[in-house]
Amino acid sequence: MIGKEFLPVTLEECRERGWDRPDFVYVTGDAYVDHPSFGVAIISRVLEKAGFRVAILPQPDYKSAAEFKKFGKPRLGFLVTSGNIDSMVAHYTVSLKKRTYDYYTPGGVMGKRPDRAVIVYCNRIREAYGDVPIIIGGLEASLRRFAHYDYWSDQVRRSILVDSRADLLSYGMGEKSIVRIAKLLDKGVPVKKIQDVRGTVYLTDREDKVHYPFIEGCEYDDLKTDKELYARTFGIQYRNQDAISGKALTEYYDRKMLVQNPPMPPLEREELDEVYGLPYMRDWHPMYREAGGVPAINEVKFSITHNRGCFGSCNFCALTFHQGRAVRSRSIGSVVKEAEEIVQLPDFKGYIHDVGGPTANFRYPACDKQVKYGVCPDRRCLAPKPCAQLKVDHSEYGELLRRVAAVKGVKKVFVRSGIRFDYLMYDPDDRFFRQLVRDHVSGQMKVAPEHICPGVLNQMGKPPVEVYEAFREKYFKITKEIGKEQYLVPYLMSSHPGSTLKDAVEMALYLKKWGYSPEQVQDYYPTPGTVSTCMYHTGIDPLTMKKVYVATDYQEKRLQRVLLQYSRPENRDLVEQALRKAGREDLIGFGKECLIKPGKAGAGQKKQEIVPENKGRKTNSRRNGRTGTVENLTGNKGSKRDFRPKKPQVSPTGDYKTHKISRKGKGLSK
Repeated sequence: MIGKEFLPVTLEECRERGWDRPDFVYVTGDAYVDHPSFGVAIISRVLEKAGFRVAILPQPDYKSAAEFKKFGKPRLGFLVTSGNIDSMVAHYTVSLKKRTYDYYTPGGVMGKRPDRAVIVYCNRIREAYGDVPIIIGGLEASLRRFAHYDYWSDQVRRSILVDSRADLLSYGMGEKSIVRIAKLLDKGVPVKKIQDVRGTVYLTDREDKVHYPFIEGCEYDDLKTDKELYARTFGIQYRNQDAISGKALTEYYDRKMLVQNPPMPPLEREELDEVYGLPYMRDWHPMYREAGGVPAINEVKFSITHNRGCFGSCNFCALTFHQGRAVRSRSIGSVVKEAEEIVQLPDFKGYIHDVGGPTANFRYPACDKQVKYGVCPDRRCLAPKPCAQLKVDHSEYGELLRRVAAVKGVKKVFVRSGIRFDYLMYDPDDRFFRQLVRDHVSGQMKVAPEHICPGVLNQMGKPPVEVYEAFREKYFKITKEIGKEQYLVPYLMSSHPGSTLKDAVEMALYLKKWGYSPEQVQDYYPTPGTVSTCMYHTGIDPLTMKKVYVATDYQEKRLQRVLLQYSRPENRDLVEQALRKAGREDLIGFGKECLIKPGKAGAGQKKQEIVPENKGRKTNSRRNGRTGTVENLTGNKGSKRDFRPKKPQVSPTGDYKTHKISRKGKGLSK
């Protein structure tokens, strides 16, 4: 029977458990939070249930190898992750400025983890113990498993497996993979011989056999210099991230071959129930009490994850590469049981902050065919229009929310992790829509239209703006009918690949028409593992191989951004510059459609204020660094209040060759 306690963080605690040494030492760039929204908590608890001894080494001093020796040499190996988010994203804004606050560190203090944390930690472990097995995982490793464009250095870097000198990389949601690896190591199988586990990446000699049907890839030296080759290769990688239809993939470094085995099948409902039913402490480790705790827990402590995966397939999102497009969900009973545990927490006030996931209103695979044949490699489920095979059903999710709300001690259940509004609109039965607006909106509802121009939305993988407008109209209609004052928080993004300066002008005109005045707009951030980042680097859509306009110049990105905040007096000069550059001098004047007045900066230019019919509360809602301004029943500007995001969570054999990617000039042929 597993006791309800934190896992050991010192050698003394290991000995108190009767351990001479741990089987695994789990190194993480985050503080230790034992909550199922944190990947380290899930993987360590899954290993514990499988009978393995896991010690946690959170945020070690990386300046020497000393702290990596505190548990001694583990019996089976080290597990290494940067934490819940990429260490470079944690440290730098899109403008490459250093952040001043780290939500995953006690007290929010910066500097407790290094840049490129996985690489640094692994090299320190090698310095300490030489050939000890090292398995890397988590978001940073998962999204960097191939040669990848790195925004911070503006170059194509090698696979993180190569640079870290680790033995294995576990990608995606790694519960099944890590248990399989642990059992093989426990049987005495050398880590270099573990080459057939799905959901893993390994390095081997070029002449070695690959255990699955595979697509032969390219040389790293070619990928880092040939953008067309890079784009085509990325497209092939994207199409092979499904456990049913995906093939193994290779990539070449000098005399070595990097092999990605096909993805591990997603956890089914009973398996997810088991994972989320493990004895989590649901809080940060007591050693952080003096520092004031770990801020990242605040938004998720009273939240519940009910699903994984997302068939929304937004191009700027890395979920396809990490959790995949195959949606799976927990049973209602499992979620209700977790709610009953939350109610018992001493600081619970009666409010379940979220029952969500990557996309809150997904409960099932997108269609029946996905279950048998896998996700379609060349078709989207939702955008630009819904697939004819798409199943739209909110009935179980609605029942789930009602059952959680009925738990004794629960006053209210909210949905904050994001609703896919187009999927909601495609449901011919609007009972869930009405239930959502009536019972589960905490004053404002977050949605993500992102842009309004068709060309930009297409490159984003988002539905046409008309779908958002229909949703918006229905949302406010229902809100008015039930007699509530509620708001929308629309997320907007500037400078996404495909967006020109003229598109940004059209967005500004749209905002003016509807009375939006965004407090902050997210400038597109190219992070590893996304279609959009490939576009940003290459100027090519890897799914169509068509050229895409990309704003990479800092000044143009700045101009696109200020256009979305054209009413701010401090932006006037830049807005004028943007309008003249776009050939829209007609929008400088006193006309109804004009964005700014003529004259010198600040001359007679007052900050535009749009007074709502019903004065709203101000909200500054953040999602991965992006904020939106609320609109009230009239569609006018509301006001602002800080709103923390839900942080991302941590996830027979034979020699076959089925496809070969061959060089033809500068491109590839299928």
